[in-house]
Amino acid sequence: MSTTQAGVAVRVMAARVLDAVLNRGRSLKGELAIALPQLVDVRDRALLEAICFTALRRRGAYNAALAQWMTRPLGPRDGDLRALLLAGLAQLDALELPPHAALSATVEATRTLGRPHQAGMVNALLRRAQREGVPDGDPADAWPAWLRQRIRADWAQQAEAIFAASAQAAPLWLRVNPDLGSRQTYLSELAEAGIKAQASEVLPDALRLTESVPMASLPGFAEGAVSVQDGSAQQVAELFDLAEGARVLDACAAPGGKSAHLLERFPSLDLTALDVDARRLRQVSQTLERVGVRATLQAADASNLDAWWDGTPFDAVLLDAPCSATGIVRRQPDVLLHRREDDITALTALQSRLLDAAWTVLKPGGMLVYATCSLLADENARQVEAFLARHRDAQPDDPGAAFGHASGVGRQRLTGEGGMDGFFYARLRKPGA
Repeated sequence: MSTTQAGVAVRVMAARVLDAVLNRGRSLKGELAIALPQLVDVRDRALLEAICFTALRRRGAYNAALAQWMTRPLGPRDGDLRALLLAGLAQLDALELPPHAALSATVEATRTLGRPHQAGMVNALLRRAQREGVPDGDPADAWPAWLRQRIRADWAQQAEAIFAASAQAAPLWLRVNPDLGSRQTYLSELAEAGIKAQASEVLPDALRLTESVPMASLPGFAEGAVSVQDGSAQQVAELFDLAEGARVLDACAAPGGKSAHLLERFPSLDLTALDVDARRLRQVSQTLERVGVRATLQAADASNLDAWWDGTPFDAVLLDAPCSATGIVRRQPDVLLHRREDDITALTALQSRLLDAAWTVLKPGGMLVYATCSLLADENARQVEAFLARHRDAQPDDPGAAFGHASGVGRQRLTGEGGMDGFFYARLRKPGA
């Protein structure tokens, strides 16, 4: 396949992925998992991902521009064409690709999609975007009205900054495995590979890359020297101070990054990694194997104690609970397309059951860490307040300002703060016997 043909194929693929996500309720991750293996060149794969993520993050502005520029709106059967236009605008706008290549490949993709009679319109719209630029629009427009209202109610002063940060590309964070080398040594290895990075001042294992690169290009990645994990997720390990040989439960472990980090930090742990999804638990196994650590893996619903617990209590429990994922919209922009208001009701009920179960299996004197990648108080501060009302013996332990804004008895990091994802942390201690 020639370079020109490959360029057109990427644009066609981007349109089809976006059409499936926007109009058929498919997940971006799932669609990319199907599409990416069809591209041989790693650069084409990176371009496909960049186009799709950017088009979804900026779709509010792009849809507004198209509505302003088009004399006749696209119809319900034009989903793939709208998706292609979003892909074209993403290339010229946020991605700033060379206009000639972006224009010619996208216009030719119109023909490949079976719409040769609309190639002229696509060309005209994209050339206008090239000349005039795409108006910024309001990032909040990408959020469904009910969710936008909740964010503004919970974070009145910071809401607009949350919306703006969620529309930006997220940086790539790395976690250096201290068992296989120091962070400074790994920084040198990155520099030798031509990859620019800087060490975090608050996270001892973290590096933040200036520009994202494919995981396969990271020195020592396959050997477990480094993992990809956002800074806010890495900060979870900072909540723990564990004794030698402590018995620890990671109650919702998939995909395994936090279990791996705890075991890297505390190699003698007796850690049980639990997840309700057996398929995702296999991913946990692969994650742990790559970084050279071991845990007991068990597929079960953590809230159903009869199904998995042997009655031996744990010294510490990590509950990284299923949530709305509103703090990681910039990494999963299709969350805003798929999330429904009644999802929050179901999620908060599940979180409540998981918290009660985690407290039951925690030994006296033990510590429970509750975390989510949500920004919603119903899943975070108010969820913990309800837990404390049910369990009067629980003692909150404020992790401190380094973990974000005070939010009830916990801490909330908002999207983009410190370059990190949105995340909630609460630490609760059980009185000793």
